[in-house]
Amino acid sequence: MALECKDLLGMQYLNPEQINEIMHTAEQMKQILLQSSKKTPHLQGKSIVTLFYENSTRTRMSFELASKYMSAAAANISASTSSVQKGETLIDTGRTLDRMGTDLIIIRHPMSGAPHLLAKHVKAGVINAGDGMNEHPTQALLDLYTMREKKGADIKGLRVAIVGDVAHSRVARSNIWSLTKLGAQVRICAPRTLMPVELEKTGVQVTSSVEEAVTGADVVMGLRIQLERQKKGLFPSVKEYNDFYGLTPKRIKLADPEVLIMHPGPMNRGVEISSQVADSAASAIDEQVTNGVAVRMALLYMLTRKGSVK
Repeated sequence: MALECKDLLGMQYLNPEQINEIMHTAEQMKQILLQSSKKTPHLQGKSIVTLFYENSTRTRMSFELASKYMSAAAANISASTSSVQKGETLIDTGRTLDRMGTDLIIIRHPMSGAPHLLAKHVKAGVINAGDGMNEHPTQALLDLYTMREKKGADIKGLRVAIVGDVAHSRVARSNIWSLTKLGAQVRICAPRTLMPVELEKTGVQVTSSVEEAVTGADVVMGLRIQLERQKKGLFPSVKEYNDFYGLTPKRIKLADPEVLIMHPGPMNRGVEISSQVADSAASAIDEQVTNGVAVRMALLYMLTRKGSVK
C-alpha cells in the first residue's frame, strides 16, 4: 500500500491509520529480513540516494541495506566529499539528483527543516533521516514497531518513560508525536537544563526525577547525552549526570517486572545507561537495529508505489 504523499518528513504529519499501515508493512518486511536469502524485487528499477550532512552508522547503513535487499539502485552521498564543499546549495544538490532519475532522497541534515525545504523543490520523494533537533521519524517508527512486537499491537495506555537529553533529542520529539497519537502514557525525564520549556502542552508528563519517571513503566527508553550539540554548563559532569539520571539496575527495579529497555543508540555506557541494564534480558536495543531495517524497507516500498505522489 502507498502512503498518501511522496515524502516522510515527520511523525507530526502522520495519522494513526498511516502509522498502523506502516507497522503492518514492516511486519511483512521483517519476515523477508529473517530469511536466509534477503534479495527481493520490490524496488527493482527504483533509484535510492542517501544524502547525509551528518555522521551516521545505524540509520545510514539500515537505509542502504534496505534498498539493496529490495533490489534498488542505491547510492550514497557524503557532504564532506560532495559538491557541497564547493558551495553548492541543498536545493541545487536536490535538483541534480532529480535530473539523474532519483526516486527517493533520504536526507540527514544539521538544520531543522532542511528535508521540508528539499521536498518542496524536487520531484523525488524525500525521507527525513534526522533534521537538527527537530525530528527523526524513522527512529520513532522502529521504536514503535519494537514496542508493538514486545508489548502487543495496542499502544493505548502503555506507560513509556523517556529519560535523558530531551532538549537536543529529535528522537524524543518524534516519539512524543507518535506515542501520544496512539494513546500511550508518556513520561519525560531530564535535568531542567535539558528539558524543553512547556513540553507538558504536548500531552506528556514531565518530571526531573528518574525514580518517578520509571516507577511502574512498561517501557524505559534512554537517550544519548549529546555533548556535540550542547553549550557548556548544562550539567556539571558526566559522572554527576550518571549519579542522578543514569539508568541503573536499582532504578530499573522500580519499573514493571516485565519492563522493556530501549535506546536509539549510540549508547554512552556508564553515562545515560549502565552496561548491566543495556545488556540485560529486558533490553531490546539490539532488536531495535534489526527492526530499523524492516521499518525502512517498508517505507521505501510504500513511498515508491504507483500513485503515492500527490
